[in-house]
This record gives sequence, structure tokens and C-alpha cells, in this order.
Amino acid sequence: MEKKDYRVLLYYYYTDIEDPESFADQHLKFCKDIELKGRILVAKEGINGTVSGTVENTNKYMETMKNDPRFEGIVFKVDEHDGHAFKKMHVRPRKELVTLRLDENEDTDPKELTGEKLSPQEWYEAMQREDTIVIDTRNDYEYELGHFRGAVNPDIKTFRDLPKWVRENKHLIEGKKVLMYCTGGIRCEKFTGWMIKEGFEDVAQLHGGIVTYGKDPKVQGELWDGQCYVFDERLSVPVNRKEHVVVGKDYFDGEPCERYVNCANPECNKQILCSEENEHKYMRGCTHECRVSPRNLYVQKHNLSQEEIDRRLAIIAEEENVKQEA
Repeated sequence: MEKKDYRVLLYYYYTDIEDPESFADQHLKFCKDIELKGRILVAKEGINGTVSGTVENTNKYMETMKNDPRFEGIVFKVDEHDGHAFKKMHVRPRKELVTLRLDENEDTDPKELTGEKLSPQEWYEAMQREDTIVIDTRNDYEYELGHFRGAVNPDIKTFRDLPKWVRENKHLIEGKKVLMYCTGGIRCEKFTGWMIKEGFEDVAQLHGGIVTYGKDPKVQGELWDGQCYVFDERLSVPVNRKEHVVVGKDYFDGEPCERYVNCANPECNKQILCSEENEHKYMRGCTHECRVSPRNLYVQKHNLSQEEIDRRLAIIAEEENVKQEA
């Protein structure tokens, strides 16, 4: 297979950063100097980022980070790509690397308390045991695109909703070995510590996350269905190298679909799975209100006349009436 000229790096590292604001300013300049693009978050508890660049420049970045004593032991997940996966370069200071907004007495430090880390092969075996429960710690739209077979979907809109879900569903979890996973591992490394603090004794996480699991030469992503959602212009990456099972369903007609778009109404901006055909049919509006919004970006982009808008709305209304009468 021909090597590509660009790469995407996904990484995180829990470490002590004394002055996140100053670090962010300096790091942004460094990233721009070596022509990287991406999104990096910096907090007192560490760093979390995804960047893209040429092979030469991503090598410079990784070498520089690994030579910094604060990031000794950092691991990069590397994907080849055709070009940049981002339009700009952002480095932003944050209070938290992953937003849980826990009270001070509830918060945990992953450097001191975290769940057992399972290798991809250990995870593959543990998933199939009857005494385990596999919990997806990601948001609902991430789960809809792909997930481990049989994994529990907490159906949360944001990561900070997960503690509430756990407390409301203790009856499903207690007495079982708890397996938790996320895209690259950062959410689980934090959350499994919280789980232990809550009294769950047997808690484990997929070390390196879904991305590492898909690259493992032995398991090759087995027992994963669908695609893995990623936070860059690619939107999704394959995981299961042995078989591909589509689990995503088109928002409008329920047909198998793995194509994400944002609702054309910027005040909504909801992410939905949608075929290209249905994007045009519904003018990329997830509801009637979004379709007729004066700010509908699809309408603006395609310069649709009011006559054409009314024609499409009439077709949608007629089909909905037929469904209701059926």
C-alpha cells in the first residue's frame, strides 16, 4: 500500500502543567511554526489533542513532546491521511481536559486512581464473559455510528451526564466486572477512577481506546460494529478489520447509513446520520422548523427559490400524511 504524505496524531497525557495559559500560547506558536493544524486542550491536569501535518512535521512534534520531561511516556496514535484533517490550529487552556464538572470531593486524579488497563486482547476476552457489563462512555451520536457488540448505551448528550446515569442504573452494574471504553482512552482513564471512588471495585478500561483496539494485529477490531466517530474532518474511521457491520441508521428513513451531517439551521446544528439523497430532500433540516428557518445554510448554499422550497416541503408533507394514514 502506498504511503501517504500526511498523518493525524491523536494523544493525551495526564501530567502537571503549572501555567496552562502560558503553555497554550507557547505551544500554539510551536505548532504553527511546524505547520500543524488541529485542536489541543491544555489544563493543569495535562494535555489532550488531535493534530495533522506532514510526516516530517508530525515526527518533529512527537520528538519534541517526548523530550519534554512533563510528557515522558506519552503515546501517540498515528493514522495516515491524504492531507490536513483540520482547517486551523487551536491550543486552548481549560479547567478540565474532559468536562465532568465534579465537586472537589468527588473529583479524581488519574495519576493516582484509575481502573485496570486491559490490552486489546485482554479486552476481547473479557467482553465475552457473562459476568461483565460493557459501558460506552461516549456521547449518543458517537454510539449511533458504531460501538462494541452488546455494549450498554447510556444515551447521554455530554460526558458530564454520565455520573448521573451510573447512579440511576446501579442495579445494572453492581456485582459485575465493569468494562468502560472511549475513543482514545482519556475519558475512561478519568471516569474509571470516579467509578472506584463510588464503590465499584472491579472496574477496567480499554487501554488506548477504540483506536488502539482497531489497530491491534491480533484482534483487528473484532466485535466492533460500525465506524468510530472522530473529532476532525474525517468524522469517522474504520475499526473492525475482519468484517464491517453497519449499525448507523438514517435519521429520516431508518435505512443503514454512516454519513454524518449537521442540521442546516445553525441555531440547531444537530448531528444526524443522513444519506446524500435525504440531505437534498429534507434540505438538511432535522425538523420542519429547521427547514423553514431563514438561516438555513443548505437553502443559502444552493440558492433555492421560495417556489422550490415550497415544492420540497409539499412532497415531505404528502409522504408524512400517507404514513399516518397507513
